[in-house]
Amino acid sequence: MSDVLSVQRLIPSPPEPIFDLLADPAGHADIDGGGTVKGARSGGRRLAVGDRFGMDMHLGVAYSTRNTVIELDENRRIAWQTTASGPLGTLLGGRVWRYVLEPVEGGTLVTESWDLSQERWTSKPFVKATMTSSTRANMERTLERIAELVAGPAAH
Repeated sequence: MSDVLSVQRLIPSPPEPIFDLLADPAGHADIDGGGTVKGARSGGRRLAVGDRFGMDMHLGVAYSTRNTVIELDENRRIAWQTTASGPLGTLLGGRVWRYVLEPVEGGTLVTESWDLSQERWTSKPFVKATMTSSTRANMERTLERIAELVAGPAAH
């Protein structure tokens, strides 16, 4: 696997409601296809470049992440870099979650990417070896959930 894993889905919706979901951490648990996101520590606000937000997570054990918005083009692109909270953040994390929204005939082509190019050297081999296959399936479910939320169950 290269350092970037991407999945795409055509969602029968304009980009604005999709972006609204992505730009508010409070809704991330609703769209998370992996079921690991449990809640935002600072939701209910629209993100901007440089904003930080925390997430409560659970994957076998409870933990939290610290996320920094590193890219944002309103209704077109948003990306945040995720690290472990606290001192572990210097050793674990660095991956980037990116969503690109492209208006096309029939709706919006949404590309979700899991970018490990900036993952800490201490965690990158482990993350690639253990999480790649499940991450692809989880990303596909995330895009399915987004479609259901903005376009209804018929968006399958």
